[in-house]
Amino acid sequence: MQFLFNNHKIGTDDQEREHSSSSIRTLANGSNGGEIVNGENHEKADGGESGQDAPKEPVGFWHPSLSKTRLKVFGAWLRTVLILSTFILAILSLYWAVLFNVEQNLNSLIVFVVNFETEPGALVGPLITKMTEEQIELNSMPHLGYITMPPSAYNYDPIAVRQAIYDEQAWAAIIINANATALLRQAVEQGNSSFDPLGTCQIIYTSARDQDSYYDYIIPELTALQTEATSMFGEMWVKQVMANDSIPRTNLAKAPQALNPGIGFSMYDLRPFYPYVAVPAVTIGLIYLIIIAFFSFTFFLPIHMQFITPGEGHPVMKFWQLILWRWLSTLAAYLLMSLAYSFISLAFQIPFSNPPGIETEVVNNANTFGKATFVVYWMVNFIGMGALGLACENVAMVIGQPWTAMWLIFWVITNVSTSFYAIELSPHFYYWGYAWPLHSIVEASRTLIFNLHSHLGLDFGILISWVAVNSVLFPICCYIMRWKSQKAKQKGQ
Repeated sequence: MQFLFNNHKIGTDDQEREHSSSSIRTLANGSNGGEIVNGENHEKADGGESGQDAPKEPVGFWHPSLSKTRLKVFGAWLRTVLILSTFILAILSLYWAVLFNVEQNLNSLIVFVVNFETEPGALVGPLITKMTEEQIELNSMPHLGYITMPPSAYNYDPIAVRQAIYDEQAWAAIIINANATALLRQAVEQGNSSFDPLGTCQIIYTSARDQDSYYDYIIPELTALQTEATSMFGEMWVKQVMANDSIPRTNLAKAPQALNPGIGFSMYDLRPFYPYVAVPAVTIGLIYLIIIAFFSFTFFLPIHMQFITPGEGHPVMKFWQLILWRWLSTLAAYLLMSLAYSFISLAFQIPFSNPPGIETEVVNNANTFGKATFVVYWMVNFIGMGALGLACENVAMVIGQPWTAMWLIFWVITNVSTSFYAIELSPHFYYWGYAWPLHSIVEASRTLIFNLHSHLGLDFGILISWVAVNSVLFPICCYIMRWKSQKAKQKGQ
């Protein structure tokens, strides 16, 4: 922003050169009187004027003559420390607090429990639904938000449950397959060696939706539930089978897996988070999108100011045309810089050309728009950079240095806190994060790279709204910046 003061600076160049020359002579002469310095003979002037022109000798930190200066410096130092400390406590607390109540909010991660085993004499389905319902009723320990859903809600079709998980109606689903107990009894009675315990239950999820939430919270608890359910059912089942003398022991020897463990859970991750090189593209790497957009302001402003800098052999451009030029050139720069940013993901072989997969099947590396996915990904980064960057441009023009550094920290922390972690696990205070730009960029990027359920219309709508609002504010902020620079110039005169 220092280039806004070029007019004032040009007007004072002669004074600065004179002052600089005087300073050089002073440093050269020091207390040497008339000694020859740098090849020139410098002689003291006669009379009392020499005492007035001669500079004072440097003094120590505690010299009495610096008492007022020390107080002034101490006051400014203390005020700055207080401001920065308050800023640290207020803004960084937003990042720490985002996961402060994770245990209490785990029940916000909804898990459907659907029991398709409705026939009389069923054992597996009632046991599992009872276990999950007891967790909700007791509420003694942190737990996921289990909801028992009737099979009729899905037309008695397990595939419809998979569709519900893909559509992000819940974070996961536990399915107890129809005839689970009947098939188990048949395997024991007939000695069916091909019986597979994993065919009794299913767990459906999509880890690409938010790999951290799944790996840190959801999958560990579902694994513990599997272990407990298998153990409880196994103990009950073994007692029943061994008490039935009509079952030949030779059949048990043919199908031991039907006796222990008896039941199991097949895990279906419809959209696995893979390849792992995609982590920067949907998390930490996006921080640099904010930083690049922020620092582009200081790179391009001196270039733009050449249009209104007098004394270079050209007339000054009309200010409203400078505003228009700045806005257009800034968006053009974002378009090219976002392309360079997008090329990084392409260079490190994140897939962008695979066909979309069937929504209810496990598919690796599926892309939402096939070979056109990369172009859409570029547009997400471009409009996202505009949403993040134009806000930085406006704030930088209004508040100026050194406060822009604090704005950058605020902008990064508020966006990261509401984008890299599931807002469902955060206190309700953070629900404003759904409208923040980076949340939409992350969600859109995951949709494109992993072929997740699409919210692209909403994501683009939020980002374009940010660009539109900041574009309206852009000329206002430009006039504020000019007013501030003119005021500073008048004060300097």
